[in-house]
Amino acid sequence: MSQSRAYLDHNATTPLHPAAKAAMWAALEQVGNASSVHAEGRAARAMIEAARIDVAELVGAHPKSTFFTSGGTEALNLALTPFIETKGSTKPFDVLLVAAGEHACVRSGHRFPREKVEDIALTSSGVIDLSALHAALEKYAGQHVMLALQAANNETGVVQPVAEAAALVHAAGGLLVCDAVQAAAKTACDISMLGADILVLSAHKFGGPKGAGAVCMATEDIHIGAPLLGGGGQERGLRAGTENVAAIAGFGAAAAIARQSHDAAHLGALRDQLEAEVARLAGDAVFFGRGASRLPNTSCFAMEGLEAQVLLMLLDIEGVAVSSGSACSSGKVKPSHVLAAMGVPKDVARGAIRVSLGWNSQVEDVELFSRAFEKAVGTVRMRRLAQRQHVKSAA
Repeated sequence: MSQSRAYLDHNATTPLHPAAKAAMWAALEQVGNASSVHAEGRAARAMIEAARIDVAELVGAHPKSTFFTSGGTEALNLALTPFIETKGSTKPFDVLLVAAGEHACVRSGHRFPREKVEDIALTSSGVIDLSALHAALEKYAGQHVMLALQAANNETGVVQPVAEAAALVHAAGGLLVCDAVQAAAKTACDISMLGADILVLSAHKFGGPKGAGAVCMATEDIHIGAPLLGGGGQERGLRAGTENVAAIAGFGAAAAIARQSHDAAHLGALRDQLEAEVARLAGDAVFFGRGASRLPNTSCFAMEGLEAQVLLMLLDIEGVAVSSGSACSSGKVKPSHVLAAMGVPKDVARGAIRVSLGWNSQVEDVELFSRAFEKAVGTVRMRRLAQRQHVKSAA
């Protein structure tokens, strides 16, 4: 019996891994507040600290420099502040440089004055333009500069040259904040190898629950001097509020599974098979970021003249869940800022579809996608033909 649905939107959120669910159930049965000193409180605290070790080990960070938040958005809002102290310097940062393809929570969630923020261009392949970064660092020579750069883009899957960018930023005396939300568990994300000073994670992108994220510091000498939330002093004063023990426990379990599993080759093979099917069924399809290194699970493509929302609905009817490369705001569809930064024409960008695989994706999902895509493309082409014939007859 063939399956009825294929979930291919893992970059939006992943299904909860059974190990994470089990850890969450165990935590939900634990009554204590992790700030309490009695046995129940100590048991809850132990769950948090065990998860902290697992999350820190996923990216090569130290548990003492790993802090839990409610997700990647809060973590990035927390980290992107002028008031970060480093060893030997308490001077506030003067400028925030932001790669043009960064997630909305980076572009609008920072705490720098708007006039102190500057975009750094992408190449046509979707990679940060290192020459543009170098020029910006020279422009702000003598000032305290921070760079926000993804480890990998959430729409195209393009892997960014974080280590190379970090070398430039550090040579200029600056600091690099890396959004590793999409990259973690899909590609190597060791904080030292990347050269990142601060790295951000989100549990629900690799089998953990929604509502759990983390900020990881490269060293204990980095301090965020302006917490978002004041209160009881949890997370060593960086993030007040009673900890969500169940979500944190699930986060830790998912991180532990991610360290043990090696799905890159499997996901890459499925992604390549899917793209081959798209190319076979739609010869005019354009694949974004193919000229650069990409996450093995992500494919972003479009066909000129085909609106993404139409294709999304047709695929959903046929049992396939994918995403559009466009963002919706107040009911209006806007072209992707990522594709715009890559120089993709608007009429092409409006048709961008993102397919993303994950820990439970199998060849059957790709086969169902192929059948659904063939039917959807056929439906669209028949509609176009009928419209052209109608116009011709009316003339």
